[in-house]
Amino acid sequence: MKLIVGIIVVFVCVLGGYAAMGGKLGVLWQPFEGVIILGAAMGAFIIANPGTVLKQMGGAMGTLMKGSPYNKDSYLELLSCLFQFFKLAKAKGNLALEAHVENPHDSEIFKQFPSVASDHHAVDFICDYIRLITLGTENPHEMEALMDEELETHHNERHQLVDAMQALADGTPALGIVAAVLGVIKTMGSINEPPEVLGKLIGGALVGTFLGVFVAYGFFAPMTASLKATYDAEAKYYQCIKAAILAHLSGYPPAVSVEFGRKALLSDTRPTFAELEEKTGSLPQPA
Repeated sequence: MKLIVGIIVVFVCVLGGYAAMGGKLGVLWQPFEGVIILGAAMGAFIIANPGTVLKQMGGAMGTLMKGSPYNKDSYLELLSCLFQFFKLAKAKGNLALEAHVENPHDSEIFKQFPSVASDHHAVDFICDYIRLITLGTENPHEMEALMDEELETHHNERHQLVDAMQALADGTPALGIVAAVLGVIKTMGSINEPPEVLGKLIGGALVGTFLGVFVAYGFFAPMTASLKATYDAEAKYYQCIKAAILAHLSGYPPAVSVEFGRKALLSDTRPTFAELEEKTGSLPQPA
C-alpha cells in the first residue's frame, strides 16, 4: 500500500505541477522514448546480473508491495516462540527439543506462532542452531562465529539485488540522455520543417532526459532504498534469534535469554520488557 501511495504522490506532484504551470501534458506522451529508456535499462539489468538475481526480482516486487513484515507484534511472537523452546529445554533438557527441530511442521511450539512458522528461512535458522545444541555444542563463541558467517552470507545474497537495483537507478538518467540524443538526431533530419513542427520534435527529444531522471529518482532509487530497509530489518530479526540462542547456550534462564534477543532490536520496533513478560507469562506449558 505504501508503494502505491508513493507512486501516486510522485505522479500527481510532478505532472500536476507541470500542468499547473501551463504545460501541455500531451507533449509528454512519447511512448517510444519510454521504450528506448526502459527497454535498454532492462536489457542492461539482464546483462549485468546472474540468473539468481533476476529470479529474485519477482519476489522483491512482492516485498515492496507488502512492505516490511517486521514490527513489534512479529518480534513479540518470535521472542515468545524462542521462550517456549528455552523453557522446554530447562524443564526437560536440550534433547527434548530434538523432535521440534527435526519436524518443525509438526511442532506444537511452532504451531503456536504462525508468523514465525510461515517464515521458512527463520524456521531453518532456528532449527539448525538448536539442533547443534541438542548434538552437544557447548561453546557460545564457536556458535557465534558460525552464526556470523551464515548471516554475512545471507546479507550478501540479499544485497546483490539491492546493488543491482541501485545500478539500475544510477544508469537510467544516462539512458534518458541516449533517448534525447536520438530525438535530436531525428529533429536534425527535419531541419527544413517550420518552427512549430521543430518545436514539437525538440520537445519530444527533451522528454527523454526528463523521463530518464524521473524514473530513476522518482521510482527506481526510492524502491531500492525501501527494499534495503526491509532486508536490514530482516537482518535484525536474525540478530534477535542469534542473541537469544547464544544466551540460552550460555546457561541463562529463558526469561533472560529472550531479553538478550529483545535488546538486539531497534527502538522503534522493540517491545518493552513489560510487554514481553506479559506475553510470555500467558503462554501454555510447552510439551
